[in-house]
Amino acid sequence: MVRETHLRVDDLIYPLFVTEGSGIRREVPSMPGVYQLSLDRLNEEVEDVLALGIPAVILFGIPDHKDEVGSGAYEEAGIVQRALRQLKKAYPELVLIADNCLCEYTSHGHCGLVRDGEILNDETLELLVRTAVTQAEAGADVIAPSNMMDGFVAAIRDGLDTAGFKHTPIMAYSVKYASAFYGPFREAAHSAPAFGDRRTYQMDPANVREALREARSDVEEGADFLMVKPAMAYLDVVKALREAFPHPLVAYNVSGEYAMIKAAARNGWLDERAVVLELLTGVKRAGADLIITYHAKDVARWLREEDRG
Repeated sequence: MVRETHLRVDDLIYPLFVTEGSGIRREVPSMPGVYQLSLDRLNEEVEDVLALGIPAVILFGIPDHKDEVGSGAYEEAGIVQRALRQLKKAYPELVLIADNCLCEYTSHGHCGLVRDGEILNDETLELLVRTAVTQAEAGADVIAPSNMMDGFVAAIRDGLDTAGFKHTPIMAYSVKYASAFYGPFREAAHSAPAFGDRRTYQMDPANVREALREARSDVEEGADFLMVKPAMAYLDVVKALREAFPHPLVAYNVSGEYAMIKAAARNGWLDERAVVLELLTGVKRAGADLIITYHAKDVARWLREEDRG
């Protein structure tokens, strides 16, 4: 009766990795329980998600080809675009969030165009806008740009508005740190950079005032949601954004955080259920409204069991 913070199934967003091919349900070795899914296996996973009451998914694509300009990200027949059309037709009640970045589609693995080892910010924005428009046309309810290019929210907002998608919201990865917790995701999405790292456009883990500047910039450019990524090591940043902005706030409980708990649980070192529920309740307590998490299906089952007593 006096509990101050509640974790609910409605708070959860489940990530999905969609790959080319057929008959594929391939478990990610470093992320037990998480799968790369071909389009013909995607619906069965989504039906499980909906049966558990999870209201939203975020889609990441694994293309069959990559090139210097990440063309698979913005092709009308791209893997994510096809997945969006398929899911929107079959499950109109499901909220479809489309990750917007080039890293899964570029041969060099960076989030933008590269020339002579340097990221081309402004040229990249044009391709991100094309990606967002094709995603919206395919049925995305929310566009979630994760690229961390300067000015990405303004460019995508203008592009969506011009294309007739004025009511399609932007869930901006406003505060995305250059974190060591992303390793398993890069295995799942085949998105590790071929050279260097992403520290020139992702944030220094030591900085919090910069996080507020980045979020403020995104708000001024038209972001509808703000996001902090990762979650566990950045709860102070979640709290800082909660206190500074009224916008819906998302925390991304990332792959490395998931993998650590899974590994410890498999070794009998932690009670997985108790630890995950405590962690995600802490994320909510810090101020997050929504949580992107690979634990979503497990959490939904556990919360349902609690409700049944």
